[in-house]
Amino acid sequence: MDTVPKVILIGGSSHVGKSTIAASLAIALGWTHVSTDSLARHPGRPWRSAPDKVPDDVAEHYLCLSVDELIEDVLRHYWVNVWPKVESIIASHSDNSSPNGVVLEGSALWPEFTTSLDFDKIGAVWLTASDELFRQRIHANSLYSSKSIREQTMIDKFLKRTIAYNALMVEAVNCHGFTLLDVQRSDAMEIAEKVLAMLGLAES
Repeated sequence: MDTVPKVILIGGSSHVGKSTIAASLAIALGWTHVSTDSLARHPGRPWRSAPDKVPDDVAEHYLCLSVDELIEDVLRHYWVNVWPKVESIIASHSDNSSPNGVVLEGSALWPEFTTSLDFDKIGAVWLTASDELFRQRIHANSLYSSKSIREQTMIDKFLKRTIAYNALMVEAVNCHGFTLLDVQRSDAMEIAEKVLAMLGLAES
């Protein structure tokens, strides 16, 4: 990059490791870490820790919609409810003379949404992983084996949506020539270091 960015975007599907890597980057730089999940509500993950139950509207969302419909719904939510707030955060930091920047991460950072951004002032990386890694992480995080058949059905649908989102995202990233990193080839710290080096932010 010709200039040092004040904004770093970390995109990717659910459970790919965005939050961990973004937190590492924010700590290393002394910057703010913001998750797009905090900007607007959506049904989210279809599991809860006991004794909490999955709300009826969340259950209906995953049980009634097809994977394609789930993708369409979440992308619409990202575009209408989240992206305007993302643009506002980017605008407030990209031209900021303060040394403090922002690491913004989340699935809402859909590649197609970012094409109008000024990448001379913004660094962006999208993370990907294998279908099997997504399955392992989602099953572990949801305590899948302990769930009822109904709950497992919802988790299965969430997993299928996650994998489908990842495949579409990878296609879009490659189409636009953006940067894609496979999280299975490096651990979180190594990926964070790669991002810092790529953006000219690594210590010499």
